[in-house]
Amino acid sequence: MSFPSKPVVVRLLCLLILIVVGPTASAFGQETTWKAGVARAVATPEKGVWLAGYGTKRPPDGTLHDIWMKALALEAPDGERVVLVTSDFQGIPKEMTDRVFAELKKKYKLERRQVMITFSHNHCGPRLGSDLVDYYPVEAEQEKLVEEYTTLMETKLVSLVGESLNNLAPATLATGRGKATFAVNRRNNREADIAALLEKGEPLKGPVDHDVPVMTVTGRSGKPIAILFGYACHPTTLNFTQWCGDYPGFAQIALEKNHPTAVSMFVNTCGGDQNPLPRRKVELCEKYGAMLADAVEEVLKKPLKPVAPGLKTTFECVDLPYEKVVTREDLQAAAKDANAIKKRWAERLLKQLDAGEKFPASYPYPVHAWRLGKDMLVIGMGAETVVDYALAFKAEYGLDTWVCGYVDDMISYIPSRRVWLEGGYEGGPNLFEYGRPALRWAGDLETRVNRTVTKLVKAVEK
Repeated sequence: MSFPSKPVVVRLLCLLILIVVGPTASAFGQETTWKAGVARAVATPEKGVWLAGYGTKRPPDGTLHDIWMKALALEAPDGERVVLVTSDFQGIPKEMTDRVFAELKKKYKLERRQVMITFSHNHCGPRLGSDLVDYYPVEAEQEKLVEEYTTLMETKLVSLVGESLNNLAPATLATGRGKATFAVNRRNNREADIAALLEKGEPLKGPVDHDVPVMTVTGRSGKPIAILFGYACHPTTLNFTQWCGDYPGFAQIALEKNHPTAVSMFVNTCGGDQNPLPRRKVELCEKYGAMLADAVEEVLKKPLKPVAPGLKTTFECVDLPYEKVVTREDLQAAAKDANAIKKRWAERLLKQLDAGEKFPASYPYPVHAWRLGKDMLVIGMGAETVVDYALAFKAEYGLDTWVCGYVDDMISYIPSRRVWLEGGYEGGPNLFEYGRPALRWAGDLETRVNRTVTKLVKAVEK
């Protein structure tokens, strides 16, 4: 009786291993040495937390569609991990993310540099913690509901991240870039004029960023498990009082309908001075959501650029000084102002002074830099960054750069030097709306932000 030769036996054993264990990462190709995991959780309030934004009391009166928190975890071959959280919130305040970051470090050993918590800035989402606290009349029952809801969302967010980490499995990453044109620079175009200008085909004014960056995460089945996409525009199509995700919500719903294996995730890039115009109708909101989803679908039809496995991350808070910290005399005068938000702001800060508190002269501004593979760079920036930041960083670091605003902390508008000099709503003395102990940033804030971004980008290139 003869036996198979040694090489034949080895081949048979390898085949048996593949049948029993399944393909290895190398069998799928180098890109599959990424691991990825996704998770999502409904965030629609079950109680009467007011809707956030628009500077007024807005009790909810129904749900157009659910709002969500979603998480994407990535792991490189060396074990380095990151988690990106997206959400349909208007804004997440610093004290909430600080508590979440502390829990993530305690439970999952994730450092601050490894996690970005983003929010779409959706104005049909709920209040959270102290975000825009002076926007709303003070009512004890509402404050209790907001506190309870915020605590619940913190718990859910921590669990969501844990679930995404538990779901880590071999995957491939790839990127592309599309275009959507409904964002309008609201500083340079009167809203009342937009419809007529568009009908005439006349060009609109001011800088915009119509790029739609897309990243797909594909599992071992060959089907997408996540579709991440971005756009620079306020989600302020609607101002009614039903829960929904505005145009990003409709876009995510459409993509998940077309790709049922995937979790669709939206990040607002740098849309602080951009609006969807015209607006104020559900039909327009659905239209813009469809336009954005179609832009993503067009990208998915074309060959995408693979993202090689590898992660480098860094993070820093840079102090942004105020132009002038308010005094007691300033606040006493503001407490008599006809503007209800300014009046509440002044009264609240006066109580802090009476309690012996001192106001800081600056604010800690969060900045992230992630390098995925060799080419993909993700810059994460707190609050409402204007479009100038994205345009400048993409020009400097390449079109594979994602410049995400609305990360970690809803601080205020972050104007560029140009916008600061022009003034107006985004660049002028309106920090009181965000509860800050000043009316305006110091004029060098763009220099400080840019210096920090440059430093962090160099760190992840090493």
